[in-house]
Amino acid sequence: METKVFSIDGKEVRTLVLNDEVFNREISDGTIYYAVNSELANHRVGTASTKTRAEVRYSNNKPYKQKGTGNARAGDKKSPIRVGGGTIFGPKPRDYSITLPKKMKRLAMKSLLSMGVKEDRLVVVEDFSIESGKTRDLNKILKNFVEDESRTILILKDDDAMVRRAARNIPYLRVLSYNRLSAKELLYGRKLLVLEGAAKNLNEFYGDK
Repeated sequence: METKVFSIDGKEVRTLVLNDEVFNREISDGTIYYAVNSELANHRVGTASTKTRAEVRYSNNKPYKQKGTGNARAGDKKSPIRVGGGTIFGPKPRDYSITLPKKMKRLAMKSLLSMGVKEDRLVVVEDFSIESGKTRDLNKILKNFVEDESRTILILKDDDAMVRRAARNIPYLRVLSYNRLSAKELLYGRKLLVLEGAAKNLNEFYGDK
């Protein structure tokens, strides 16, 4: 399939052939779900921890005598039913991470890129860099493509440190490299700006495998 390539001024300059296997394939909702779910799970720290009655530091003495008080029998102050006692079935440190099969993750990324094309959210922009590393210079380019400061994803052909530096102070912008995409960002991004070089790399990176 062919798509338009725009200059940084927002004007059409040429066309680019996109790989149908990557940008025009049938969308797999299931793999998208699992890819987003795994990313969210992998961000969980899993450090929540509580103490059981065996771990609470308290006296082992009976709080009061066994008989004659009218109260139920109580063995010690560490009982979970008492203030300051242990916790029953409380959280313990654990690993929430989920490992996806490589083929499933690749299919999810290709489905998300195809979804961006079908929903008219994906725009290919000629390669550019921000030599100054200043936010205002990047903002001038973004204003030609993003009208209401909606969530925008910029996909680079390489890890351009100056573009990333300029993007740090733009709250609605996320910057990704073509070989390290995020399923969550591609799904929720309202505008996907793909540099021309990144689009060519995506053709090869996801096209033949």
